[in-house]
Amino acid sequence: MSTGVKEQKKKNFALTAVLLSLCIFQNTQSYQSIMRAVPTWIDKVHDRDKVEQCIYDLAFKPDGTQLIVAAGNRVLVYDTADGTLIQPLKGHKDTVYCVAYAKDGKRFASGSADKSIIIWTSKLEGILKYTHNDSIQCVAYNPVTHQLASCSSGDFGLWSPEQKSVSKHKVSSKVTCCGWTNDGQYLALGMMSGVVSIRNKSGEEKVKIERPGGSSSPIWSIAWNPSKDEHNDILAVADWGQKLSFYQLSGKQIGKDRHLNFDPCCVSFFSRGEYIVMGGSDKQASLYTKDGVRLGTIGEQNSWVWTCRVKPDSNYVVLGCQDGTIAFFQLIFSTVHGLYKDRYAYRDSMTDVIVQHLITEQKVRIKCRELVKKIAIYRSRLAIQLPEKILVYELYSDDSSDMHYRVKEKICRRFECNLLVVCSQHIILCQEPNANSVAWNTQCEEMLCFSGSGYLNIKASNFPVHQQKLHGFVVGYNGSKIFCLHVYSMAAVEVPQSAPMYQYLERGMFQEAYQIACLGVTENDWRDLATEALEGLDFHTAKKAFIRVRDLRYLELISSIEERKKRGENDSELFLADVYAYQGKFHEAAKLYKRTGHDSRALSMYTDLRMFEYAKDFLQSTDPKNTKLLMKKQADWAKNSKEPRAAADMYLSAGEHMKAIEIIGENGWLDMLIDLARKLDKAEREPLSRCAMLFKKLNHHGYAAEIYNKMGDLKALVKLHVEARQWDEAFSLVEKQTQFRNDVYVSYAQWLAENDCFEDAQKAFHKAGRQAEAVKVLEQLTHNAVVESRFNDASYYYWMLSMQCLGIARDSKEIKDEMLKKFYSFQHLAELYHVYHSIHRYMSEPFSSHMPEILFNISRFLFHNLTKDVPVGISKVDTLYALAKQSKVLGAYKVARHAFEKLQGLKIPARYQDSMELSCLTVRSKPYHDSEDLIPMCYRCSTNNPLLNNQGNSCINCRQPFIYSASSYEVLPLVEFYLEEDISDEEAVSLIDLEVPRVGGKAASWQEMSSGESQCLKLDDRIEDPEDDPFTAKLSFEQGGRAFVPVVVSRAVLRSMSRRDVLIKRWPKPLSWQYYRSLLPDVSITMCPSCFQIFHSEDYELLVLQHNCCPYCRRPIDESN
Repeated sequence: MSTGVKEQKKKNFALTAVLLSLCIFQNTQSYQSIMRAVPTWIDKVHDRDKVEQCIYDLAFKPDGTQLIVAAGNRVLVYDTADGTLIQPLKGHKDTVYCVAYAKDGKRFASGSADKSIIIWTSKLEGILKYTHNDSIQCVAYNPVTHQLASCSSGDFGLWSPEQKSVSKHKVSSKVTCCGWTNDGQYLALGMMSGVVSIRNKSGEEKVKIERPGGSSSPIWSIAWNPSKDEHNDILAVADWGQKLSFYQLSGKQIGKDRHLNFDPCCVSFFSRGEYIVMGGSDKQASLYTKDGVRLGTIGEQNSWVWTCRVKPDSNYVVLGCQDGTIAFFQLIFSTVHGLYKDRYAYRDSMTDVIVQHLITEQKVRIKCRELVKKIAIYRSRLAIQLPEKILVYELYSDDSSDMHYRVKEKICRRFECNLLVVCSQHIILCQEPNANSVAWNTQCEEMLCFSGSGYLNIKASNFPVHQQKLHGFVVGYNGSKIFCLHVYSMAAVEVPQSAPMYQYLERGMFQEAYQIACLGVTENDWRDLATEALEGLDFHTAKKAFIRVRDLRYLELISSIEERKKRGENDSELFLADVYAYQGKFHEAAKLYKRTGHDSRALSMYTDLRMFEYAKDFLQSTDPKNTKLLMKKQADWAKNSKEPRAAADMYLSAGEHMKAIEIIGENGWLDMLIDLARKLDKAEREPLSRCAMLFKKLNHHGYAAEIYNKMGDLKALVKLHVEARQWDEAFSLVEKQTQFRNDVYVSYAQWLAENDCFEDAQKAFHKAGRQAEAVKVLEQLTHNAVVESRFNDASYYYWMLSMQCLGIARDSKEIKDEMLKKFYSFQHLAELYHVYHSIHRYMSEPFSSHMPEILFNISRFLFHNLTKDVPVGISKVDTLYALAKQSKVLGAYKVARHAFEKLQGLKIPARYQDSMELSCLTVRSKPYHDSEDLIPMCYRCSTNNPLLNNQGNSCINCRQPFIYSASSYEVLPLVEFYLEEDISDEEAVSLIDLEVPRVGGKAASWQEMSSGESQCLKLDDRIEDPEDDPFTAKLSFEQGGRAFVPVVVSRAVLRSMSRRDVLIKRWPKPLSWQYYRSLLPDVSITMCPSCFQIFHSEDYELLVLQHNCCPYCRRPIDESN
């Protein structure tokens, strides 16, 4: 059923199952309430000869305890409680036609064909008798004055206990019936001529009513309505024209004649006038409304019903028949009503419907003028079922207090049904037999229940009814609870929903069965639902049902099937096979697996369950290749059964080498593993690799290496040596297989770094070509050295960094400029830290190995280089303080005072404070000049430079940079010169090496050349006098100006140079070589071939002897260049 249809159905039948219960549910249905006549007792009157005696008249004692019967020529007195004959009264000689009881209950009268009237007391004693000229037809007591009216064929008489005589009045026709008004003022006489004569208490005629049929329609019975609610006296007249009519006291007819279709013999009102009982030739007594609408049959008889009476103030009716039958019935009226929220509709007087607003107490009466069989109310709708039609009323407005109804629809059709329900769009008629009330389940629209004949019936969809005993009326159905109204009490009955659920399951309607189960079933029912839905492949319903019983095992199965369906699997038989396997139906599952072509699943199922015999039987009818699979499964079982050696042997037999190796490795069976590895072919790389891994795990690297050699896997062999830290074997292998150089040396470097051998690690990274890692290690080493105040190491590491950057610049053109910039920066820092190492030792240690002149030169050199940013770790305070102290010692008082002044602008450590202040004061007592012995001279222009030079470490005159000794930091007699552009380094070296001998001739002359913005001095090539040195002649030239003009030499000048006077810094590419000329050949100068630092030869030799290496770059003395 689609969602749209369900929603429409819910809308249409929304309140067909709401309950009649205080504040929770309101009923919308009508209950079956047709009048039922229950026989209380029956008697049949015979004479002595067993001849049936006709019962002509009946009368009740006003308190209802006795019944007076006119039967034959006797008056019989019955007990109304059980029909016992109290006493027969004899006094008449002929047939008794009529009896009547006085209103006060003290006496009653009987009239007979013997023309006499007998007055009887309540004690059943005759006290008076009088006669008429004709047979007595009827008698009636005045309800107020107790005056007795007795009527015969020719007259009627009026008698009262106060008067002794009877006043008689002649009539024109035979009187057949008579009756007093409620106030006792008037007496109505019904006559054979079809006339009704109404007379006063004196017998005078006041009103005459003539029926249309005349004598052909004799008046046979009349009765005044005893109701006190009526404003006018109403007389009911029944004639043998088969009509029932109603008249006012004035003689005016009320309404139209009612056609009866039988000859009426008696008419009798109920005590309150709401109903009429009538009997006659139709051999039955019928119940009518006070307006003459037939309501139903009281009791069917075998002969004419001559008389009928209603017991005072009760619902008991007695009938008297021609065959002598006296039948006493109880009439049971069940209320016909309907309730919706605050509106209550109920039947009144059998033909009217009263709608009452329970809050405002407003009432409205709807006169239907026919028997109201059923009532139903819902919202603004009211449905009333009549015998031949159904009327649907609707409120005039939506106002909640509106009580005005109008006819909306008429269904002119006769329906035989038990219940009526009105909905928003429909009328529902219940035609189920034996149903007196019905209710829909508010939680399941497909279910309803109805009650009747002492049974509760539960019906789901169109399935057969499920019955159980129940007393009362069903008024509501909610989930698994049925609300039952029994007499005056409401009870909730819990009913299991198992039966309807199984009905749905039998039809394969799993979703509907789930809805029923939600109303309330047992856990076993839930499990049955889940199992049936699963076998029916309704996984959604099965999942919800298994969630109810919390069966995780089946929920996992369903989830796996849903995932497979998402991946595109749609083989229902395969899904069902999985279900059977879970349920333990293994053979059925195997058949389905085989049918769907999944033999392996069946085999897996049997082997997982250790049903190897069934597996073998199954394999007989399948592919023989699966035998190997079975062996593998058996091996798995042996493994899980804690029999690993047997499992390993089975795996080897099945060709499952990997699994066998795993078991061998787990148990550490080395001999078995060696034997297997040597038996394996070298093409079986995966098992061999696994064997090698296990050997490594067991720390037998030799066997692992044997396997890798067998496989020819050199890369794995290198990795093995590296992991085992077998560096000698690794280096030996790399010498033959250079492609693994990077793998070995990088790992070696990392291992060295992990073991704090950072310098060796840096070299290894460099050797492996991993320049980035090498630089990174050096940077970290440098940082650590600076932080730890190991400035000599910092200088060395910065020098190494600079050389690393130079190497990267040579190899990578993309970052050449960046690397060259770093090279110069690191070279400068290396020199600064090298210098500061001596100052730091001087300031922090009590003794110093340096002479004052050396410390003075070092501090002055460093001071000139700290004009801008100060590198990390270098203290400007220590530098200036050392400079000041050494200046003071050496007599450079001007420098000392300048240094102390600089110190005053810095933050001085507390340990220096006192001594610095004292030195500052004492130096002021010295002359303000420096010792001339300390003044440095420029070897190019012979200019004396101040000790504190604003040009830094360059000449103030020619701007020529000073060349310092890397040990004493004295200015060396060296001048840097440059080659002409067209001279290469190789040519220059070859020209210098020629050492052309000088002969006499004319002195060479210097020529000043100008090219663009640069200036240079060029020695004339046309020198003919070799005695004079062209380079020396150039240096003697006095130059000025701010721009530095380098010395540029030609080929002739190069040829004139001596090899021993020239120092060359042979920088690697992309740097150019640097050339220096010694102007004092007698001064011995040495340059380190590695770091190109220049020293006085004596200082260099001493330092090399002390450190066994270069003091700057730490190059061992025995290392080849």
